[in-house]
Amino acid sequence: MERIESINRQRIQWCCAERGVTPEDLAREVGISPITFAKFLVGEVGLTFLQLRKIAEYFGRGVLFFLDEGPAETERVHTVQYRTLAGIKPGMSYQVKKLIERVERQRELYLALRDDLNPDDYPTFVPPTVFATDLPRTAVDIRRWLGLGQQNTFEAYRAAVQAKGILVFRTNGYAGQWQIPKESPILGFALYDARCPVIVVRKSQWETQQTFTLMHELGHLLLHHESSIDDEADMQSRLGHERQANSFAGRLLVPDEVLNSLRDDERPANVMNYDEWLKPLRRMLGVSTEVILRRLLEAGRVEQDEYAAYRAHVASLPVREEEGGSRMYRFREPRHIFGETYVRTVLDALSARRITTTKASSYLDGIKLSDIHQLERHIAGN
Repeated sequence: MERIESINRQRIQWCCAERGVTPEDLAREVGISPITFAKFLVGEVGLTFLQLRKIAEYFGRGVLFFLDEGPAETERVHTVQYRTLAGIKPGMSYQVKKLIERVERQRELYLALRDDLNPDDYPTFVPPTVFATDLPRTAVDIRRWLGLGQQNTFEAYRAAVQAKGILVFRTNGYAGQWQIPKESPILGFALYDARCPVIVVRKSQWETQQTFTLMHELGHLLLHHESSIDDEADMQSRLGHERQANSFAGRLLVPDEVLNSLRDDERPANVMNYDEWLKPLRRMLGVSTEVILRRLLEAGRVEQDEYAAYRAHVASLPVREEEGGSRMYRFREPRHIFGETYVRTVLDALSARRITTTKASSYLDGIKLSDIHQLERHIAGN
């Protein structure tokens, strides 16, 4: 088989360094003989197209990236937003870094399709003026802007945010290119953009965690006009922008008038009974006990030691294994991952013959032709 000699070996080594693997690791992962790969690196032999394609797929890049001349420059390879998040969490995994790049590409695809159709038919991001120094007022204003009423599920909150021109992606539970690795502490991130921000929420067995992450990231977008990436420590932080985003999310999800309906004299003496005490309110708002307690703590209605005791109680409970997710209904997965706004836009472009079925499949996580038809019927029925 013909071998390609004009491969940019420096770029392959750059990718190895960025991912934290050795050339020997790379050769083993893509099924190339270590001896052959060692000869390739010193310029004695080339690689077949199939071998180069496997390397490109391993690093999540196109084949042409390794055929271009010149070194790979971080400023040109990675966007400003990518570099911003990498700077915030310098220790984040390579898989999370690639997910960020993948999300940015999906946004660009969405905007290109939307502009090729009729942009006026799709939600436009026009954020209201907000005041980070006046979070009570801001929470009220944003609830009104989002049109929040009796929402109590993640999908309902997600739909309200997407209706304002913000894409909301949710990662999948099973291993793949749209999963945050189980060992990663990252719960979500947001990519700010004046035309179309994106919020990415990690799939969790607890829907209330997803909802709080969604609103926390929304806080960063609206209050700070910046990209962000957050883990559990950030969701508990009482410093700077993280404190503001946490307070914003809590106030947005638990309005003052609802919080005021709680009677302090009915609060159980034992923190183990807090879940049952707050069960009606949790179900009505779709939030966790902890979010309500944090609002009560902020309002001075519970003490820090009571809140800490409840957290210690929760931490002592058995940890359930994170669910891997089911692929029984493969055709629904693009909607679960990318949200209805994105999926409808791709299907509209396909219907208008702006893109081919092959393109639509690639934009929708590689689902099959039969899955696309089922997805169309599924979206039409909702």
